Formats: sequence, structure tokens, C-alpha cells
Amino acid sequence: MRSDRHIGKKSKKRRFSTAFIILFLLIGAVAFYSVIQYRQGLKGSQQEAGDTKEEYSFNGERDKNGYTNILLLGSDSRGEAVSRADTIMIASYNPDTGSYKLASIMRDTYVNIPGYGMNKINAAFAYGGPELLRQTIKENFEVDLKYYAILDFEGFVRLIDTAFPNGVEIDVEKSMSKDIGVTLEPGIQRLDGEHLLGYVRFRQDAVGDFGRVERQQKVIREIGGQLASVQTLPKLPKMVGVITPYINTNMDTGDVLYMARGFLSSDGRDVQTMRVPVENTFYNQRVSGAGAVLAIDLEANKQELNEFLAK
Repeated sequence: MRSDRHIGKKSKKRRFSTAFIILFLLIGAVAFYSVIQYRQGLKGSQQEAGDTKEEYSFNGERDKNGYTNILLLGSDSRGEAVSRADTIMIASYNPDTGSYKLASIMRDTYVNIPGYGMNKINAAFAYGGPELLRQTIKENFEVDLKYYAILDFEGFVRLIDTAFPNGVEIDVEKSMSKDIGVTLEPGIQRLDGEHLLGYVRFRQDAVGDFGRVERQQKVIREIGGQLASVQTLPKLPKMVGVITPYINTNMDTGDVLYMARGFLSSDGRDVQTMRVPVENTFYNQRVSGAGAVLAIDLEANKQELNEFLAK
């Protein structure tokens, strides 16, 4: 009997050792595959984008509630010239619930920029890069931002074409062509990166920038839902490689992959969105030196933004 028990224990140890070795090899294979895919994506993009990136300081802090808030900026300058941020968003990740939120700040929002006085919020980027914009958001809305990410528009195009070879399905609500470099017709259709970029940048209609912000949030929700698939997950390392030369950020690759995997999970796809200024808290005003601005009820918008992020 002792001999049988001894043989049984040895058999269990062998099975455990075999299972451990197989698991180790699988993890190694996945890691190797991920590195290869990342490098392939990176190499292809570097040949077109080049390696030059402007270096920014960014003294960000984690939100007091423990969330990770990221300043997302859209730009078409690639750091080659001083420009105002075309798109300003706050992406918030709650590690406890795995939830994601997105707040868009209208670029014409009239606020106090530390050291420069009252101006449109997107002027802060031109004056002092993402750090001054972080300070501006902190001073006016009391929101802490730990990371920043500036995405070049060409990077957006490359990312979409890599993730969605057949395009992203979008219901285009009207004809669009002015100042976007492409022509879009109404209806449900699949848009490649170039046409999707035109869709999210269009603002030459009656609703102007408000419609543009609404379309940007709509596209992010659609991308989130359409990205989450078995076919897309293996592409994640390559997608990160493709976008790396086009994005200027203080996040490392591990941070990006970690949050991207969470975003693609079943719980992370439902992105809640809001816009600053919120309805009935602003009016249009023309200011000397700044042009047409959105004069806002600062306290009301600060409260709405903080409550949205804390829910």
C-alpha cells in the first residue's frame, strides 16, 4: 500500500511539473509573439513618421479618488510647429471597477490660463505644452491628470487601418466634405482611417464644434465595441507598435497594453461620456484678442465634471 501511495505521489508531481512546463512555454510563446508583432508594427510606422518627438515635462498626479486620468490631445503638427490642441479629452480609468469614462472639453472654453490670463483653453497647449494645459485644467476644474498622450492624426489613420482592415462601421448622418480632405455621403458604411478622420474632424455646419465633439465620442464608443473581439486581441501588440511613432506620451508601453487590454474586456467596452461645458451652463461671446469663445459657468461645470468622474 505504501508503495502504491508513493507511486501515486510521484505521478502527481510529474503531472504538476509537466503542466507547469507547458504553462511556462505558452507564456513564453505569447510573450515572444507579442514582441515580434510590436516590432513589426513599430518598424512600419517609423519609416513614415520618423523618430523625432518634442520632449515635454509633465508633473501629473494620480486623482485623489485613486482613478487614473489621462489628458488626450489630438494634433496634426507632430511637434513641428507650435499649435493649439485640436481635440482635448480626459480619459479616466477606475482600476477597482475596470470602468472607463471620457470627458471632452470644448477647445473654445474660456478659462484662466496660469501666467497668461483668460483665453480659450486650447491656447494653453500653444503657450506651454501639455504641462500648462494640465495646470489649467487643475486650476479651473480641480481635476488631477497623471498622464498625457498627444496623438498625431496620421497615427489615428494608421491605427484604424491596422485594427480594422475592412473599415469601421459608422452611420454618417449627413453629407460632409468641407475642410476634411474627403467626401462623405449619408448612411451606414465602413470607413477606412482617412475617411473616419474626416468624419471626426468635420465642423462646417450649423452645430460646428459641438457636432464634432459628439462625433468624436460616438466614434470612440463604436471603436470600443467593434475592437472587442477574438480577432482583434492578437493584434493589440502590433497596434501599439503602429501607433507608437505617432504618439507623444509619458506612459510606457506596459501601461498602454494594460489599459488597452482592460478596454477590450467585456466590462471595459461601455465608455461613459460627457462634454464640458454642459448644457445651459455657457453662452457665446466675442472677446478682443481671443475671438469667439464659450463663456461658462465655471462652478457648475467643475461640479458636473467631478461628479461624472467620481460616479
